[in-house]
Amino acid sequence: MPAGRPLLQGSSELSPILLDPALAGDGTPLARYRWPTPCPRPGAAAYILHGLGEHAGRHDRLARWLAARGWQVAAHDHRGHGRSGGPPAALRQRDDLVHDAAGQIRAYAAETGHAPLIVGHSLGALVALRVALDEAAPLAGLVLSSPPLMLRMPGWILPPLRQLAQRWPDAAVPYPLAPARVSHDKAVVRAFRQDPLARRCITGRLASFIDASLARVMAAAPRLAHPTLLLVAGDDRVVAPAGSRVFAQRAPAGLLTLRWYPRAWHEVFNECPEYADPVYADLGDWLDGHPISLERTGPNSAPRAV
Repeated sequence: MPAGRPLLQGSSELSPILLDPALAGDGTPLARYRWPTPCPRPGAAAYILHGLGEHAGRHDRLARWLAARGWQVAAHDHRGHGRSGGPPAALRQRDDLVHDAAGQIRAYAAETGHAPLIVGHSLGALVALRVALDEAAPLAGLVLSSPPLMLRMPGWILPPLRQLAQRWPDAAVPYPLAPARVSHDKAVVRAFRQDPLARRCITGRLASFIDASLARVMAAAPRLAHPTLLLVAGDDRVVAPAGSRVFAQRAPAGLLTLRWYPRAWHEVFNECPEYADPVYADLGDWLDGHPISLERTGPNSAPRAV
């Protein structure tokens, strides 16, 4: 693992390491994270792509779970998010998030010697699908949680958003995300509300990217070429879960596994134990059934927030 500094003071051996930023193709600094594994001989690699208005550090629970099972785990903050550079939620080019992610995944594959498993949440799941379907980087498989494959917003909002994307593509506007509905775990909600790195806004160009990518990945679903686990929160109030069912119907049946959690909210990996435990159990079972990980240890039960 490259040298870096611990992100948390006085934290455990599985705490994330913050590396020096990587530079995107246009020079934008991208914050990079690594989670050490306690296993003397680490197995396969996983790369996490976070969602809109948040940062990779919010996926620490999932990353620690993977690291405890022997995985090498990495992530970066999207430009305009978290510790990365750029104005909030701003893109210079519409596909910047895809290019940034592909570049970091290629570098991580070279670093570890493994094509990584990509774990994408929400916006990160959409970026992961673009990377996979565009064949932009080597990867071993996909785990997608709550992807925005169908927009949950009134129809009257779309025309002004598209006009914003054309006339003021870099103007950041508040994104109507209710933190109270991301998880039933009140500690998760409280931390999200108080997180200074969480910028709950969107720009016209980013909205345009989501709009265009949604149509693109839906059309390309039959070409999915990697084993994929699709985890869907059935009571999601951030994205429309029905979009995931449509994508699953279009994707090759032998490659995609769909798991539906009727009462879970948007952040299935950050849910309360009642809803998170089945998610982590399903992820563990799926990993055990696919030749991605070279070395796995530990139980399937969901880790608790620390």
